[in-house]
Amino acid sequence: MPWMPEVFSAPIAESLRAEEAALRNDAVPYYEGILAEEPDALMRSFAGEPRVSDPRLGYVEGARELRAFVSGTADWLRERDAVVENVALTRTLTRTIEEVVLRLLADDGRRVELPVAIVSDRNPDRTLKTIRIYHSMWPLTGAHRVREPLLPRDPNIVVPDAPGEYQRALAEGALAGIVATFEPDGYVREPSGSQYIHQGADELRAFYAALFGHGGGILQRGPKPLRSLYETLFSNGGGIPLEHCTLTDDGMRCAVEYNCVRWGATDLPPQAGVAVYERGRSGLLAAARIYDDVEPPAVSDTSSE
Repeated sequence: MPWMPEVFSAPIAESLRAEEAALRNDAVPYYEGILAEEPDALMRSFAGEPRVSDPRLGYVEGARELRAFVSGTADWLRERDAVVENVALTRTLTRTIEEVVLRLLADDGRRVELPVAIVSDRNPDRTLKTIRIYHSMWPLTGAHRVREPLLPRDPNIVVPDAPGEYQRALAEGALAGIVATFEPDGYVREPSGSQYIHQGADELRAFYAALFGHGGGILQRGPKPLRSLYETLFSNGGGIPLEHCTLTDDGMRCAVEYNCVRWGATDLPPQAGVAVYERGRSGLLAAARIYDDVEPPAVSDTSSE
């Protein structure tokens, strides 16, 4: 939620403040600000030159470019009949990660869902430094698009507790270790949306049976689906080490921006992404939501079927 409510015109600001009070938040949701059609207000949310990185439209910097970006994005959302569904907000003093799902029309006219994460770097006075948007292009176009790194690796990052154990197991390809980081009903959602949520024993068994053309199954919950998912992910000869770029942790959720550079035995063009790890009551992971457009080696691709 990057935008500052006080920079909008009075009627919009009052409405947004009322909504914020209900949400106990101090900023305006990203897409709500875009659709308000007040680009000057959005520019005043930045401490300096506006800077936005978007998977569809690329890097935007400067007042003129931001006006064009806001106008074009608002038109695109309306043309696609987009509906915004809020998912979660991870917030610290210097960064917010807003998670939403856009329900909209794809290029071929189908209604699809597009999970989006909006990362906003902020100053202590809440003014913006930069905004980085993450989502896959697969739901929109049926193809992946390589997203070059947005940030350098930070060697000083130490990911804590269950999210950290998840990262270590992911890098090592340790199947038992990664499953152990989840609560019994924990889930992983791939970048392509709820069609690719992996949760519960028979649910994932049915998912992989469908992929392999062997029919379906009865839905229930348990640890086996995660095991099946990661067996597939690790079937290319190892784990998936990530270069960690930022860490944002509010106690409930831990978000990690990263560069994916290798998948098992295959080196990949470095690609940017972010994942949000939500802790359950036990401290283990209740959810892991991934936002990137990494195209895995064919043997491991679960979103291209």
